[in-house]
Amino acid sequence: MMSSPVLHVKARCSQYPGSNVRRCPVPDDKVDWSQSWPEYAPVNHTSPVVEKKPVWADPDIGSFSPKFNTLDGNVDRTSFERVYEVRDGKPLNPRGRTGVTGRGLLGRWGPNHAADPIVTRWKVDAQGVKMHHSVSKQPILQFVSIMRKDCGEWAIPGGMVDPGEQVSLTLQREFSEEALNSLSASPSEKEEILKRIIKLFKSSGFQVYKGYVDDPRNTDNAWMETVAVNFHDESGNSVSELPLQAGDDAGQVQWVDVDSSFPLYASHSYFLELVARERKAHW
Repeated sequence: MMSSPVLHVKARCSQYPGSNVRRCPVPDDKVDWSQSWPEYAPVNHTSPVVEKKPVWADPDIGSFSPKFNTLDGNVDRTSFERVYEVRDGKPLNPRGRTGVTGRGLLGRWGPNHAADPIVTRWKVDAQGVKMHHSVSKQPILQFVSIMRKDCGEWAIPGGMVDPGEQVSLTLQREFSEEALNSLSASPSEKEEILKRIIKLFKSSGFQVYKGYVDDPRNTDNAWMETVAVNFHDESGNSVSELPLQAGDDAGQVQWVDVDSSFPLYASHSYFLELVARERKAHW
């Protein structure tokens, strides 16, 4: 399922996350770059974390010349959306204005590629029978959800695709690191975790979404894109049986019922709605 070009909202939130920076307010009718707006005065902001030049971040424009809209060495600077415009040496967000220029909290100029593994199981009773929602009468899905340490919001466990890394490996690695806390597990525990994950992730999964993410970290010159894939433990004997522990960027982790009333980070609610439709489950 490809993305649909709708107006980004969270990418125009009034205060940029992790800072005291207030965005220049962008009304709906001025989001698109095709709309003339000579008075537009976005705030320039790149987080001190990014300015310290960690390995995952680009240098400043001017000190290097990235190749946009292509594979630049082992850094993928192509967008799932379309060929994006480059103005004054800087890429323009394909979904339009955000009220902030620079990179904010994002490392790459242009698209910052992530992968989101949506791991699901059926909610069952003590006898192992599927439970159905009292109103919709449809079976209830549960998914692995983490509480992000940076903002306190619940989210799908996911993360950035490392340069040159296959997305399939990113999906498996991020689920292990964030949801199963494999980084601090004992050798024997890691072996068991790996067996279960490989069993689940060896399937191709259902690609839920591929495209732009309406993320509060987005700016006019840097934005999030993701591939979200659903790995479903149909029988409930794979990762469903593993004790979940929070790790890496996660504050808490648990199995959560898939339901439209459960608030989630960025575009994650939309991803889960697509999963529920595909699995003919309650939403």
